[in-house]
Amino acid sequence: MHPTGVKNMKQNSQSTYKFGLITTSAFVIANMIGTGAFTSLGFLLLNTSNFITILLLWLLGGIIALCGALAYGELGAAMPRSGGEYHYLSQIYHPFVGFLSGWASLIVGFAAPIALACMAFSNYLYKMFPALPSPVVIAVLVLTFITLIHAYDVKAGGVIQRYFTLFKVLIILAFIVCGFCLSDAQPDIAHSVSSFAWDEVFSTGFAVSLVWVYYSYSGWNASAYMASEIKNPQRVIPRSLCISTILVTVLYILLNAVFLFSTPVNAMKGEIEVALISAQHIFGVNFGNVMGLLIAILLLSSISSMTFLGPRVSQVMGEDTYILRALSYRSKKGTPYVAIWLQYAVSFLLIITDSFALVTRYTGITLSLFAMITVVGVFVHRKRFPHASRPYKTWGYPFVPLLFIVLILWSIVYLIFDDFAKVATGEQTTVWMTLMSLLTLFTGAVVYFLNKIVLKYKDKNTCI
Repeated sequence: MHPTGVKNMKQNSQSTYKFGLITTSAFVIANMIGTGAFTSLGFLLLNTSNFITILLLWLLGGIIALCGALAYGELGAAMPRSGGEYHYLSQIYHPFVGFLSGWASLIVGFAAPIALACMAFSNYLYKMFPALPSPVVIAVLVLTFITLIHAYDVKAGGVIQRYFTLFKVLIILAFIVCGFCLSDAQPDIAHSVSSFAWDEVFSTGFAVSLVWVYYSYSGWNASAYMASEIKNPQRVIPRSLCISTILVTVLYILLNAVFLFSTPVNAMKGEIEVALISAQHIFGVNFGNVMGLLIAILLLSSISSMTFLGPRVSQVMGEDTYILRALSYRSKKGTPYVAIWLQYAVSFLLIITDSFALVTRYTGITLSLFAMITVVGVFVHRKRFPHASRPYKTWGYPFVPLLFIVLILWSIVYLIFDDFAKVATGEQTTVWMTLMSLLTLFTGAVVYFLNKIVLKYKDKNTCI
């Protein structure tokens, strides 16, 4: 990198509003509980319908996320600067590795999920109220409204996020309580419990289902992206990651238990709107639709969280990268407004072209790869910087980070294998997911080295 990065970092370290544990945790929780929480079960039931097996899947997914959170907590406490993987990998390995990670986040890590959540919300709202404008128009309006909030003021964005997340948690808890109190257990629950066998846990179907579950937990590392805007980040980051991950794991297990307890398996198998189907069985069709609408509104919390977090990565990249320096600019109220509106533009483009689902699916390899490399970084950081201050150390080291690394490596290998298998069976013409992941890395490398060339030319002319 370049001294310009240090200069920009100092300029942007001006006193701004800082978030405490509650608001920081609200961002993590909102970032985790997204569309996957209300849709994944339908796909899981295609591989297994056993009550115990499915709950074990969600428990294991939570354990994986918690292992990652514990590892990220150590890195976040040791290197308390916004940017997440971009900052960690730049410090631990090399700025080039960090830049590739940040580039992946800039292109699809946040913009595509935001677009997906906006469209999911708009499609649901349009089904409930057909007189509204088209789903695309609704999605753009939602995206614009939430972006304006976070582009206006850091403090206002935090306040809105706290209320969004509180509403989300309360609605989910109400749904869980009503599901158990107002419904009779499905007849096949008892048989499902009695027929559980550990062989199913080691089956291919369980492994495939675990991939779906893990992605439903994505977002557990959210507070690592906003370290510079957290009070006492060395203490708050580890706590927010662990508390939020444990809370979401409990909610996910109870939520899926209610789905299976209240609703016939055949009604949910292969379906996307599992929450709506279950709500209709619990409350009846009319009130079930209202409850389903409330659940859809919960997506606003996820959109808000991702809209806030994504630009924090771009902002730090702008501080360190000369040709991207505009991304580091902040408003008088502390918002990285250029980075926010760049993310808005990418999300807007994905919404109107309806191509975000393709991009989101085909970049899973890249995002998982950098999460794994980051956790490996716990070992590397301890060896390279043995005397560095570590206010928090990973609980269960070295077994906890090793478990995360093994399971994520397995998921990456599976995704690549599945990509090639689909070509072999004729389901797709080429390995799109693998090629687009490689393309993401390639374009990031081009920008990185272009920046070095520009800096070299600039310094040469300065000397002359």
